[in-house]
Amino acid sequence: MAAILILTCLCGLRAQAAAPEPEGYRMGDYRGELPATLRGATVLDAQGLYHMMTTEPVILIDVFPQPPRPEGLPQATLWHPPVRQDIPGSIWLANTGYGGLNDEMAAYFSTALEKLSLGDRERKLVFYCDANCWMSWNAAKRAAELGYRGVYWFPGGVQDWIDAGYPVLPNAPLPVK
Repeated sequence: MAAILILTCLCGLRAQAAAPEPEGYRMGDYRGELPATLRGATVLDAQGLYHMMTTEPVILIDVFPQPPRPEGLPQATLWHPPVRQDIPGSIWLANTGYGGLNDEMAAYFSTALEKLSLGDRERKLVFYCDANCWMSWNAAKRAAELGYRGVYWFPGGVQDWIDAGYPVLPNAPLPVK
């Protein structure tokens, strides 16, 4: 009985330690302690994601921002952005996890989801980024607000995936246009 009480207290402390789930989007300071929940989405860990990927159709969506071209680099200079090591099979919708999206990026996000889901709002969509990154939380929340009902959030991101021993592959962002 004492062990159950101690376990209950420890679990309660862990839940209290998580950041509170905000009403709106996280608008800045995207790195930090995340909420344990996201209304309208199911939260996954690496093992849960792997099991889902190996047993049913799922669309993996990485929302990590694409590194910008360095300032001051002459226009004629060829520049290759760093390679993103990603969960195999992922679609990289770069820059769609910010709290506020301009009209072009909001249209890019909603159009991409419509095409990826084949118009089926029940399709399973898993959103992630890096560990402790609010961008995946924002993107999953945005998808749920767009009416998608099969929304999953993987807050551990690529780091937890790698730490669990799963492979990664190089990925490139889906073009905006």
